[in-house]
Amino acid sequence: MLIFAIESSCDETAAAILSAEENENGHSLKLLSNVVSSQIAIHALYGGVVPEIASRAHSEAISGVVAQAFADAGCTPADIDAVAVTYAPGLIGSLLVGVSFAKAFASVNHLPLIPVNHIEAHVAAAYLTYPDLKPPYLALVVSGGHTSLYEVSDYKTFTEIGGTRDDAAGEAFDKVGRVMGLPYPGGAAMDKLAAEGFRFYDPKQKKVLHFPSPATPDDTLDFSFSGLKTAVINHIHTTKQRMTSGNEEDVELPEETKAEIAAAFTHSVTEGIAKKLDMALSGGNYNTVVMAGGVAANSHLRAKVESVCGKHNVSFAVPPLSLCGDNAAMTAACGYHLYRCGVRADASLNAFANLE
Repeated sequence: MLIFAIESSCDETAAAILSAEENENGHSLKLLSNVVSSQIAIHALYGGVVPEIASRAHSEAISGVVAQAFADAGCTPADIDAVAVTYAPGLIGSLLVGVSFAKAFASVNHLPLIPVNHIEAHVAAAYLTYPDLKPPYLALVVSGGHTSLYEVSDYKTFTEIGGTRDDAAGEAFDKVGRVMGLPYPGGAAMDKLAAEGFRFYDPKQKKVLHFPSPATPDDTLDFSFSGLKTAVINHIHTTKQRMTSGNEEDVELPEETKAEIAAAFTHSVTEGIAKKLDMALSGGNYNTVVMAGGVAANSHLRAKVESVCGKHNVSFAVPPLSLCGDNAAMTAACGYHLYRCGVRADASLNAFANLE
């Protein structure tokens, strides 16, 4: 069957077409097209995503993105068997663009409509790379808006066993990067800068720069990134103030100082996430860990999580970099499995900024 999918939860307008079928070995998923129109250049002017601008940009881009997805796949709407769309969580205006388009497309072509949770879709991206992957497993979702641990008992049942109590890892990376003067979004630049810093930064030394851990100091599997983010930003401001008697905004930190801060910050993030993951694996019976979300592209976090999985002798599955950020391929993969489970929506489907 062919699944047509739309993703518009934040600042990427995306459409994809997936060929999927069930066989004796599991599921065969073949991505026929995956088109993503990014708004990074637009929002870089403001240092972050502006919701109203994002929704308008989605409205302008979605028809062209969908047309390109069909052209790349070499098929027509008449070939499609089902439509999947991200309906929550995300920016409400952005989501409404995708949901409205998908509902109209499904109605006109008399196709079943599949509502997809954005977080579950991020996890489902791993199905495109690991054909043998199937529940149950433990999922770690690390993105701009979420840092959570889920028990995935089947294709449509996710139970959160730990999550952030305030900010998310991705938001912290972007905010710290912006204060340091790195290009938006800050995640990729911070990853590269931290690699430079780790050449001389040894976190085992007591005299080097240390920041607080985002792992909550209790026996839960929760995180808190607000204190870490504040500590890093305060350190940057203090460092700049020591360098000048005038306006600190005019001060550019030395590259080695930036690299040290990036390394120390990245170390705190990866160690904190690893600590809670280690607790989860020690307290549960899991054979596989799936890591997904935009921050799953971070090379230091990937290495650390893989190390924790190796310690517990469990398999580690993480999508390729191209599928870590928001895309419709993951929506299609999730939609396929939800379709098999009988999940459907009607014309009353609405978008939601948040979900329990």
